[in-house]
Amino acid sequence: MEDTFKTITNISKATYTEKRSKFIAYAIPIQSVEEVKTEVDKLRKEYYDSRHVCWAYMLGADRKEFRSNDDGEPSGTAGKPILGQINSNELTNILVAVVRYFGGIKLGTSGLIVAYREAAAEAIAEAEIVEKTVDMQVSFGFEYPFMNDVMKIVKDIEPAIIGQSYDMDCSMTLEIRKARFEELKNRLSKVESLHFID
Repeated sequence: MEDTFKTITNISKATYTEKRSKFIAYAIPIQSVEEVKTEVDKLRKEYYDSRHVCWAYMLGADRKEFRSNDDGEPSGTAGKPILGQINSNELTNILVAVVRYFGGIKLGTSGLIVAYREAAAEAIAEAEIVEKTVDMQVSFGFEYPFMNDVMKIVKDIEPAIIGQSYDMDCSMTLEIRKARFEELKNRLSKVESLHFID
């Protein structure tokens, strides 16, 4: 079961020039579609005099949520090649946006595809790529006398303790990578008095 994904840690920038047209590319780490809109709007404001701001994004560990936008360039010449670079680097939770300043010489569709692809590739090459795990959380409550049983499981499986409280009854939230989630839940379910909290 795949429980890792690749993403970038920082915003990176690269500039590519083709026949006097200038392509300024950004690779930006994101967590949501709302962030895509915010980041693209920021670039539109910053480069208000540019011809186009084309972009593509990929979200989620399973890499199923994605979109690309040609922003007025001929269909398929900008967003798709940008998305292609995200895919060939197997990245997710990333937005790649390319700002274009027209240099007076038409590039034609194949020229545009190459320019957007290269600009996107260079921005990604400048970014720091990291591998992260898909983590899942489980919350549960239990009676105080069973604390040792719970702590033994925590010591054996080593999930991260996200939250805990100890009153008359105890509660805890643990986080662990997806591949070991069922093992953790199975072990916990054998502890007397323990109940899971949704």
